[in-house]
Amino acid sequence: MARSSPHRIDGGTALVTGSSRGLGLLIARELGRRGCRVMLCARDADELGRAERLLRDEGVAHVRSLACDVTDARAPQRLLEATREAFGSGLDVLVNNAGEIQVGPLASMTEEDFRGAMETMYFAPLRLVLAAVPELRASRGRIVNVSSLGGRVAAPHLLPYVGAKFAAAGLSEGLRAELAGDGISVTTVLPGLMRTGSHTAARFSGQADREYAWFAAAAGLPVLSMDAERAAGAVVRAAERRRPEVILSPVAKAAVRFAGVAPATTGRLLTLTARLLPRSGDAPRHNVPGLQVARDVDSALLRRITRLNDRAAHRFNQQTG
Repeated sequence: MARSSPHRIDGGTALVTGSSRGLGLLIARELGRRGCRVMLCARDADELGRAERLLRDEGVAHVRSLACDVTDARAPQRLLEATREAFGSGLDVLVNNAGEIQVGPLASMTEEDFRGAMETMYFAPLRLVLAAVPELRASRGRIVNVSSLGGRVAAPHLLPYVGAKFAAAGLSEGLRAELAGDGISVTTVLPGLMRTGSHTAARFSGQADREYAWFAAAAGLPVLSMDAERAAGAVVRAAERRRPEVILSPVAKAAVRFAGVAPATTGRLLTLTARLLPRSGDAPRHNVPGLQVARDVDSALLRRITRLNDRAAHRFNQQTG
């Protein structure tokens, strides 16, 4: 495909997983604004339909969607076939963004929580990459793997998530080395906290109300979190320029650098953080949706703290009831 610049992706065909809401939706919008034809993918068909209508209303003309569970072994073939059928061309850009956040102490987690996180955030991207490589080789395409700051610094009370994100970051770096000879670039994205409304979609275990309170507050504070639209723009620019890695937010960059030069001190700080966070409690709950916990908590103070993130939830299709 002809390009006006070696960095431009205008007119390409893109597939974005986990794109019905939040960062995935915003990445899809950024790609669409650059002239890409975009296939959306998520599990919830109704949410996905809203996302497609939202993008069309915002001027993204070439957008289609397919509801599917990326952990299904048949999902890669279904997605690639649907993309070819919708746009009449092979893939130029693959964005692996689908994920899930589980918050709570280790004592409240099960082995199934860890297996589910790995299936969604490691094995599903792996299967999709393996299926897409022939098309991406033909187009000298781009792969974008959204990991997390948690894929470099293992924050407590997020163990299933950070374990899967560490694996995803390692896979992404290895894929870059393996696929460079085929002309395929691989960009690893390490976001810190972002104001996407993710606190409404996360699931909470242990003392769910207290876990929700700290996570929702941290995710919405301007100093700690990043504007999601800026983050999406940075991701797409990194993909255009075939950058190996992009770390989103100054706080995340500082944390990664500090962990690299002072790992022992980082470990002590994380241990202290774990001691300050809630314990499992006498009657621990398991995997309670954020929307439900928010209704249970019903705190005016917390609502004030999370106001920016609650607004983001409405804007970016993370429904708040």
